[in-house]
Amino acid sequence: MVLREDSFRGQQVRDAGRPGTGEDFEMRWECLRGSGHHTPAEQFFVRCHSGVPEIDPRTWTMRLHGDGLLGGPVEFGLEDLRALPSRSVTAFIECAGNGRSLYTVQQNQRVEGTPWGLGAIGVAHWTGVPLSVLLERAGLRDDAVDLLPRGLDRPFIRDGVDYGPVRRPLPVSKAMKDVLVAYEMNGHPLRPEHGHPARLVVPDWVGVASIKWLGDIEVSTGPLHSPWDTDFYRLFGLGHPPEGSAPLTTVPVKSAFELSPRARIAKGREYLLTGRSWSGNGAIRSVEVSTDGGLQWRPARIVGPRLPHTWAQWEFPWSPSSRGPAELMARATDELGVTQSLGAPYNTKGYLFGAVVRHPVTVV
Repeated sequence: MVLREDSFRGQQVRDAGRPGTGEDFEMRWECLRGSGHHTPAEQFFVRCHSGVPEIDPRTWTMRLHGDGLLGGPVEFGLEDLRALPSRSVTAFIECAGNGRSLYTVQQNQRVEGTPWGLGAIGVAHWTGVPLSVLLERAGLRDDAVDLLPRGLDRPFIRDGVDYGPVRRPLPVSKAMKDVLVAYEMNGHPLRPEHGHPARLVVPDWVGVASIKWLGDIEVSTGPLHSPWDTDFYRLFGLGHPPEGSAPLTTVPVKSAFELSPRARIAKGREYLLTGRSWSGNGAIRSVEVSTDGGLQWRPARIVGPRLPHTWAQWEFPWSPSSRGPAELMARATDELGVTQSLGAPYNTKGYLFGAVVRHPVTVV
């Protein structure tokens, strides 16, 4: 299936270093202004390693299997999931490479991968069945330690290497805590590009953990691995061991303005700057804004709830007094007391950019 750009209000993004599927889109932050807390499905970012598969929901099943179960394999169809007690959660899903291009733009560092701006994120109201419920019904063993969810997408091939479909280990402890097998997004069935008919939603973790087009889950009493936790989604480069860091899990605290890059703002008039901040550590505690490139910081007003798993919306009135270029900055502090820094530690694959973003505007 090929996504139509006229049906998706996002911005296409391509990785010049690998053959693209033409199906990676990032959200436009300026489109969120005034749109409410949740990201509309047509604006939610899209990341496809090997394209969007065509799946018939009438015949689709998800199979749980492996030596971590007391009995044999268990299968659930879409109607089976809908018949079980449902749960809903508002949560962000964010690509680990969100902000990757800023390593080059702000820090003059060369990195690999899809050159995302800050739009590889979205917040939705997800509805489905807790993975813990399915594991208990399948007979989870007390000594099970790892799961390996696998998608039904086509094999990912890069530099002549066939890595197979996207799959990534998930500890049983996380699976039993808050992971959802979702079949609805914002009150509607999942769109094909967002994982129809069912996907995982793994709150607070890098997006690759939230496997789309879920086909099966292996449950094991021993550690499980895949290229998506050994070759990819680790930190590599100076300061990291040759095999890379531990596999990436929680995303860092971040902030973004609901404003197009290089926007033009009228001098002498009050303009209400708006934005959103989020963290995998938990709820956002406070946000500060600078309109002079970081020389002075003042508190923004958080509007709406401060909740874990999702972003906090904020606003800041600004009346620019002089014409010319200006640099806006926002930094958030989460409930663990972690504040965004002015620089992001370098890694060759450009993961987890969490530094304060410099947002250029022009006062006219």
